[in-house]
Parts: sequence; C-alpha cells; structure tokens
Amino acid sequence: MTDARGPVHVDGEVLSVKRVGALHHVTVVAPGIAERFRPGTFVAVSLPDDDARLARRSFWIHGVRPTGSHGPTLEIVVTAKSAWPRRLVALGQGARLVLTGPLGRPFALPREPVTCLLVGEGYAAAPLFPLAERLRERGCVVAMLLAAPDEEHLLGTLAARRSARSVTVVTADGSVGVRGAVADVVADQVSRAGADVVYAAGGRPALHAVAAAAEQHGAWSQTAVETWQPCATGLCHGCPVPVVGEDGVGRLVRACTEGPVFRGDRVQWVAWEAP
Repeated sequence: MTDARGPVHVDGEVLSVKRVGALHHVTVVAPGIAERFRPGTFVAVSLPDDDARLARRSFWIHGVRPTGSHGPTLEIVVTAKSAWPRRLVALGQGARLVLTGPLGRPFALPREPVTCLLVGEGYAAAPLFPLAERLRERGCVVAMLLAAPDEEHLLGTLAARRSARSVTVVTADGSVGVRGAVADVVADQVSRAGADVVYAAGGRPALHAVAAAAEQHGAWSQTAVETWQPCATGLCHGCPVPVVGEDGVGRLVRACTEGPVFRGDRVQWVAWEAP
C-alpha cells in the first residue's frame, strides 16, 4: 500500500512560466504531490531526456493552487543563473517533466496560537508563504522579514503584506526597504515582533543570524537550509549538515532527508560555514 503522506514519483506537465523581476514562477501539474504537500518540503525535478537520477534539481514548493480541470498544481520559484534552470524556464506550456516529492522534513506547526516571525532570503523565501497561511489558520500572529541582494530578487512582497500583520524588507543595495542584510536587522525584528517562534529559509549566514537572534530573545527557531542536494533523496550523502543531536553528540546528517528544516539551535553553524 502506498503511503498517503510519503513522496511519489510522477510524470508532470508545465502549465505556465511567469517572470517576476529576476525570478521565474513555474506552475506544474504533478498528480499526487500537491495533495501530500506540507510547508517546508521540496520537489526534485528532471527535465525531458535527462537521466532522472543524475540530472535532477530540487526546488522549494512555493504553493499549491487549484486550477479547475487540472486539479491541484505546484508552484516553484526559479532563479535562472545557470544552464539547468534556464532550460527549465525555457520550457513551454505542455512540456513534460519528471518529479519526485514532496521530499524532506517540513516545518513543525505550533499546537496553540503563538506570535511568529518568518524570515526569508531571495527565492529561498518560497516555503514561507504557504507556511504563513497555515499559521494564520491556527490563529497565530505572523510578521515577515524578506531580504535579497536587490529589488529584482525579492520574492512576494505584495503577497507577504496579505499574509502578515507586518512586513520588513531588506536589500543589500538599498534599492527598496532597509539597506543591509538579515544579520543586520533580525535581532531587532525578533524583539519588535515579540516572537515566540522564528521560521527562516535562506543561506547559511542568514540562518545562523536568525538562530542566534532567536536564542538571544528566548524564542524557538526552525531553519530551512538552502544548500546543494546532488540526488535530493539521501542516497549520495552529498548534502551534509553538522548538527548536535538530542543526546548532545555532534554528527553529520543529510539536508534532503533529515532536513531541510532543522531546529536552529541544533545546527553547528560555525563549523558548517568554515571553509
């Protein structure tokens, strides 16, 4: 019997590709994956004629939407900086894909209403938007902090204002919002929000800053790591993350299976960021 909560391997179809700034929103019909989605999980995608085991790429699931005759669809966010993503966004409507998902460990949701700060960096902020919807359904107060190198790489500021009570925007070049990075403002944002829980998705330095700020203010943090995942299914052990287990012993775990969401206070950030 197939696990109704576990991942599935399916043939999918591109429904649309929409460019927003420097990012591309790709909507895909993927039967079975949308129904199993939980915020923080991701999907592995293989392009036509590629070896599904050797040439797949993983993408955050940005959302699940009903589309009439197609049923629930997935939306992923792509930054087309290299050849593989450019091939993906060049596909037209009706193009076929092979998808596996949803993969990984999702964000844990609070059992009771709490105050939450959601921190996202660039396209990696994608899983925070469906998370915000789930948190609001549970009566949580939601604030968001969105960061990017510039305005072109910001994700979903308008959608954030619909989902969160307050939204703060930070760009490295100061083109919109506050000039700076996540590390420059997150401690103040945790304090201002009075956050009980901080959820974050992005690169290592940003997540390290989030985990440190949450701990400083007595909040609990969950961090969704943005890192290279060669196989996306745990077989290759190519996405190691150093953590401290419940037993206090340090070990390496796989971002794609034991993660991508980790408790911020469990990740050994300094060791992971070291060259």
